[in-house]
Amino acid sequence: MLCLLLLGLLFSACTRKEPLQRSPVDYRQGGPSAFGDTIILGSIGDASSMIPNITGDSASHEIGGFIYNGLVKYDKDFNIVGDLAESWEIPKDELSITFHLRKGVKWHDGKEFTAHDVLFTYHFMIDPKTPTPYAGDFLLVKKAEILDRYTFRISYEKPFAPALISWGMWILPRHLLEGKDVRTSPLNRRPVGTGPYLFRQWKTGEKIELEANPNYFEGRPYTQKVLYRIIPDSATLFLELKSGGADWTGLSPMQYQRQTDTEEFRENFRKYKYLSSGYTYLGFNLKDSRFRDKRVRQALAYAIDKEEIIKVVLLGLGVEATGPYKPDTWVYNPRVKRYPHDPERAKQLLAEAGWKDLDGDGIVEKDGVPFRFTILTNQGNEERKMTAEIIQKRLETVGVKAEIRIAEWASFINFFIKNRRFETVLLGWSTGQDPDLYEIWHSSKTLPDEFNFVSYQNPEVDRFIEEGRHTFDKKRRKAYYDRIQEILAEDVPYLFLYTPFSLPVIHARFKGIEPAPTGISYNFIKWYVPKDQQRYKQ
Repeated sequence: MLCLLLLGLLFSACTRKEPLQRSPVDYRQGGPSAFGDTIILGSIGDASSMIPNITGDSASHEIGGFIYNGLVKYDKDFNIVGDLAESWEIPKDELSITFHLRKGVKWHDGKEFTAHDVLFTYHFMIDPKTPTPYAGDFLLVKKAEILDRYTFRISYEKPFAPALISWGMWILPRHLLEGKDVRTSPLNRRPVGTGPYLFRQWKTGEKIELEANPNYFEGRPYTQKVLYRIIPDSATLFLELKSGGADWTGLSPMQYQRQTDTEEFRENFRKYKYLSSGYTYLGFNLKDSRFRDKRVRQALAYAIDKEEIIKVVLLGLGVEATGPYKPDTWVYNPRVKRYPHDPERAKQLLAEAGWKDLDGDGIVEKDGVPFRFTILTNQGNEERKMTAEIIQKRLETVGVKAEIRIAEWASFINFFIKNRRFETVLLGWSTGQDPDLYEIWHSSKTLPDEFNFVSYQNPEVDRFIEEGRHTFDKKRRKAYYDRIQEILAEDVPYLFLYTPFSLPVIHARFKGIEPAPTGISYNFIKWYVPKDQQRYKQ
């Protein structure tokens, strides 16, 4: 820890620029909008690629959001609005969308954005050679065509409910990627987009630097630079925040509740809290013979105390997860099977599945093999580590021995997850607003670069997923997704644990932050620092 701290402080000292003023500043005061300053984002994980269309990690997507645009996006209230598309038309049969694109938009290298880039991105997404987990939505397109330089149309065989928002996918530059192998493309390291920030530098494992795009079609961002610092230890990251080495990061529940309740912190930072769009889960590798028996998975669910995890790990800043939707959404089904903490029921189910402690050593066994397995999770996430430790202790009380393995993020994804080299995995998903579950739960999505890495297969779930995505009728969709949640709760391919609160913290000199249902970053280009409060010279 001391080495990490010293390295972090050394890095901060080497990269921090001279403040504009040394006198104390009252950041509680406002001021007129002004261009300039740098915002330093602290992250425990590095990006895996600068082409976010082929990645599944949050860091790559977060950086991608600064650099690229889709045709559409969500506004602060989750309404779908235009991004690279100014408008669109959907006929009554809902079998096509005609997009009218913005004119005059430039790629960061000066080349004009046109409908040819959109058509290229479509072909890129459906190309079997493209290692993307997001091809499913685009494979449903029957026809994609350019009507003119700024008009693009897609047609479907039958109605597709997530069709419009699926075109929020990042649009890629045809002139730089066409005919190239995406795996070796320079854009993996030096991206060129149409977004509000230009790429400047990436030092793997250290930092990513971005600079405001002066020609951005929605207006130049006020904050001149974004410095994305990778600090893989949450305690060190918190120290960096307090010492000035970071301006924006997420707090742990402990930090939010107990380590930031001082007058000095309140003067210098602003904390926010809202229920996140995502959940944390323990996933079972269903290729492992021990976890193929549903009774075993249910037994482990009864053995684990979710309320204890929420109380101890999250300090109450979270809610129980019972499926892939959070409780405040229209699609959530509150009537699914639940697994209250019941060690005796867990032991009974294990015994029914053939797992019994025959030699009195405290560990159940089957065919002479003790029930031991490893919980794999990623480095830098203290909540997941603590959750794994509580799960480990609870499983021990029912005769199951669990070890914990923590892997660095790149190794976690590329070696363990993609190659299915895990027994159980403690991880989390961020979820979108459309309830479609195809990419994670459909049985066809089990290839190495796809998201059904627990290898779950259920024909009934497949059918309801397909029905749900091909109807616009909200009542019918809810019926389909209600049934999916009931099946998942019965099958337990994941043990859904909790939905945490998002706990971002941002330095108080940044103004213009307006919390909304989507969170706080939707209007980032309008955040600003008054001139007399700016810390970094440009």
